[in-house]
Amino acid sequence: MKCPFCGKEEDKVIDSRSVKEGSAIRRRRECTTCGQRFTTYEYIEDVAISVIKANGSREPFDRQKLIRGMILATAKRPVSVEQVETIANQIEDIIGSKASREVASSEIGELVMAKLKEVDEVAYIRFASVYRRFQDVGEFAKVAKDL
Repeated sequence: MKCPFCGKEEDKVIDSRSVKEGSAIRRRRECTTCGQRFTTYEYIEDVAISVIKANGSREPFDRQKLIRGMILATAKRPVSVEQVETIANQIEDIIGSKASREVASSEIGELVMAKLKEVDEVAYIRFASVYRRFQDVGEFAKVAKDL
């Protein structure tokens, strides 16, 4: 490990402990050249989840994109940022627990709509109108009537 103080690569580990509920290891190190101490963390590398778009292309899952879409749908509604974060966590847990590391964007959209419908029906309709690309007022009215 390269020393952040002198740049040399000789150090010794003087303490190791589990952190973040066992998902990481914190190591205190001491540079054998300059004697300075520093901390490093070791994590299990997550395999990125790929989102399969409607046109067949793939892109990495982006939590911030998910949150931005929900914040737009919940604008000026009685839905807190914490609720949006909770929904994002739930959706991440659902898609992260699958055996496959790929998920269709349509599946994510359906999960968002289901969660928003539980929290705020207006936010659900807003999200659905963009997600489902309503072509006319009739489609919009049908979704609203179904609520």
